[in-house]
Amino acid sequence: MIKFEHVSKNLAGNTVLDDISFEIKKGETFCIVGPSGVGKSVTLKHMVRLLTPDEGQVLVGDSAVSSAAGHELEKIRERFGFLFQGGALLAWLSVKENVALPLREKTSMEEKDIQDRVTETLQKVGLENAMDKFPSEISGGMRKRAGLARAIIRNPEIVLYDEPTSGLDPVTSRTIDLLIEQMRTGTGVTSVVVTHDLHSALSIGTRIAMLHGGKIVELCAPAEFVNSQSPEVQSFLESQFITKAGSWERNIK
Repeated sequence: MIKFEHVSKNLAGNTVLDDISFEIKKGETFCIVGPSGVGKSVTLKHMVRLLTPDEGQVLVGDSAVSSAAGHELEKIRERFGFLFQGGALLAWLSVKENVALPLREKTSMEEKDIQDRVTETLQKVGLENAMDKFPSEISGGMRKRAGLARAIIRNPEIVLYDEPTSGLDPVTSRTIDLLIEQMRTGTGVTSVVVTHDLHSALSIGTRIAMLHGGKIVELCAPAEFVNSQSPEVQSFLESQFITKAGSWERNIK
């Protein structure tokens, strides 16, 4: 579905990605973890060519997104939904108007059909009672859910999440996790989640990749990740008080 082939990227004289290669399979929830500043969001941006690799290439299906331009690039991007870190809602539009925006800008749907789709999607994320509110009138968690509704309104094949639980309390974070998991099991969408929240990654991920020093130091299923012998992985686990005996999420046996 998405493949990185020997991708390197330098920013401001620093090597952020150093010859990384991996493949994301259709229908999985692929989590990219690591401390701040290790290139997680940089990796995500390469998938839709918001950044271009200095070396190597990025493929989406059979298309090289890293060299695509014009109509070809636009066509590739149509396959994606993107949940930005802060939700990125337009302050002067209501929740329902924010969610409807991609349909109004990118489709020729009739207004009644747009309203029906918006209502249905807001019901999926539990915001049907907040559709007429403005972003300033709802909580951070609700803004994240509204951003998710906008990201999935056109039924994309792939959804990219940039720190979906950042700044949220634990209960709200787990609500977002549940929505991401429901997306995978209910629609088979491919999800790529960038996060520093290991509790979230272990709960929803089918595989987890950890970035450190521009390299992928571990890439495996959650149960294997917790048992990794990589010192970088173990240090990261310990920093979030996660042990091999943890039983607070579904994947660890």
